Amino acid sequence: MSKKQDAFYFDNFTACAEDACRAAHMLRNVLSGYRLEDVSQWLDKIHQIEHEADDKKHQLTDRVSKAFITPIDREDIVALSHSIDEVTDKIEEVFIRIYINNVPSIRSEAIALLDIVIQCCEEVCKLLQEFSDFKHSRNLKESIIRINTLEEEADKMFISSMRALHSEEKDTLHIIAWREIYDYLEKCADACEHVADGVETVIMKNS
Repeated sequence: MSKKQDAFYFDNFTACAEDACRAAHMLRNVLSGYRLEDVSQWLDKIHQIEHEADDKKHQLTDRVSKAFITPIDREDIVALSHSIDEVTDKIEEVFIRIYINNVPSIRSEAIALLDIVIQCCEEVCKLLQEFSDFKHSRNLKESIIRINTLEEEADKMFISSMRALHSEEKDTLHIIAWREIYDYLEKCADACEHVADGVETVIMKNS
């Protein structure tokens, strides 16, 4: 198989991860300058990013189905593509929860948790930029460890945010809304870790 044909798969992984980063940074911009009246238009913009990521995933799936030889196992390509797409999906789900719950203002803990998610997304991008050289790269293991560490930080932030929510908030509807939002923010970090796990699996199978 030619290097050009191989590159399609790895470039697609990276491009989809970059979509997740775009979505995460867009969400950060929305939350840091939050205006309830602007939520609907921002939801459309984040959905557009998610749609573009889906298109890339479908292009990859179509290529895999027709390819005679692939650089790594077909099952691993499809599973990893799905995991990367899940990151963007979960980021969109955060914003959907903000929209459907008509949240009037943003809690500071949510921005702090989102900042960890952004770090996770950026590290996933670095990981996938190196992935094509997985047989020789010395940086992949470091990125995987970094993503795992960030996911643990997100878990701790999730617990402390939930504690603060139930200690400080008196409005039951607000508690229900923010429990959902925090839950999906934590799922964003989990999704990033799943990508790292998928890359690690490929490395182990091909070493």
